[in-house]
This record gives sequence, C-alpha cells and structure tokens, in this order.
Amino acid sequence: QVQLVESGGGLVQAGGSLRLSCVASVSGRTFSSYGMGWFRQAPGKEREFVTTINRIGATYYADVVKGRFTISRDNAKNTVYLQMNSLKPEDTAVYYCAADTGGNGQPGDFGSWGQGTQVTVSS
Repeated sequence: QVQLVESGGGLVQAGGSLRLSCVASVSGRTFSSYGMGWFRQAPGKEREFVTTINRIGATYYADVVKGRFTISRDNAKNTVYLQMNSLKPEDTAVYYCAADTGGNGQPGDFGSWGQGTQVTVSS
C-alpha cells in the first residue's frame, strides 16, 4: 500500500519555475519498488500523462513538457519531485502524483494517487 501527498504548487508567471514534491507513506513494499509518475488535469479537460520514472530510474516525458520538466526521486526520503521550468499558461492544472502499483509501467498500472496540488501559470 502507498499513500501519496503532493505539495509545492502555487502561482507563477509564464517563464518561471516551480518544484513539486510527492511524499509517499509505504507499507508492504519499499518505495523504491514503485515506478512513480506525474499527471495533470486542467478544468474541463481529461487527466493527462506528464512524466514517469521507473524502478531503475528510466524517465519518460510527454512531448509537451519534454525539455522543460524533470522528474526525479529520492528513495531515502520516499519522495518524488517534478521540477518545472519555462512554465507556460497551458501548464495550468492540478498536478497529481501516482504510484505504479500494477508494476508494468502502463497508464492503467498507476493505481495509487495523491490529492493533487494546483499549479497556476499567469501570462
């Protein structure tokens, strides 16, 4: 079981940066055994994939954030991060941290979700 809590969201101007954190409380498995991901959902829109980091550290990014966002993890702190640079107004959304409880790295395998943190980018 894994419970996730995101933090670090806020209001930032276009071109600025923000760093999100997701702290995991884990039982039954180690945090390092989970692939982790970030997703986002803007008002009135579908939740979309942003980035993932797997159990061996491989990272994957949606094209719209590639080169601007970086996912990382600190297993000693049970924490995954999302560094967001060169933010655009279209990045405005609630950002969710998720754990790959299914273990296969597919979108449907992310079965544990945080409550979300709001990111707002002004123009």
